[in-house]
Amino acid sequence: MSTTHKRAVFAAIAGAALLLFAAPGLRAQQATVIELTQTPCQFLESENGIDRGFTSQQKSDCEAINAATGESRLAEAKVIALKPGHYIFRVTNKNVPYELGFWLRESDYDWKNPLHKLTKTSVSGGGLTTGVTKDYEVELGEGDYLYSCPLNTTPDYRLEVRG
Repeated sequence: MSTTHKRAVFAAIAGAALLLFAAPGLRAQQATVIELTQTPCQFLESENGIDRGFTSQQKSDCEAINAATGESRLAEAKVIALKPGHYIFRVTNKNVPYELGFWLRESDYDWKNPLHKLTKTSVSGGGLTTGVTKDYEVELGEGDYLYSCPLNTTPDYRLEVRG
């Protein structure tokens, strides 16, 4: 193998390694960060910054609160409008005394449908104890989405992605 050929092969391998190992960091730098704050039974930003002052010691407290107030709150809730692209949803548990999570999915996503797990967008996770912030990274295409916290039982807030 000639020296020129060896250099070309080395350059190709180095370029591939750079893409493989640096690409996630580069994508994260290019992502738009959307910050969301959870208080008992709600996301503050989704409800136009209004802290409803709910108190909750467990999931069932929020289920009862949302059964009584969820529909009217959703009618007034802010719909997040975004363009297609790469996003990081930075979610904080401000003051809920138990572990929370976050779930963003296409509006017609059905977790029971195995095909949706392969063909639809859904990102989720837990581990949000009091005062903790976590990032949820996702690529969003055009469409309608819902986001919520199944552990803090918030309403299913709306997110629209349009080009």
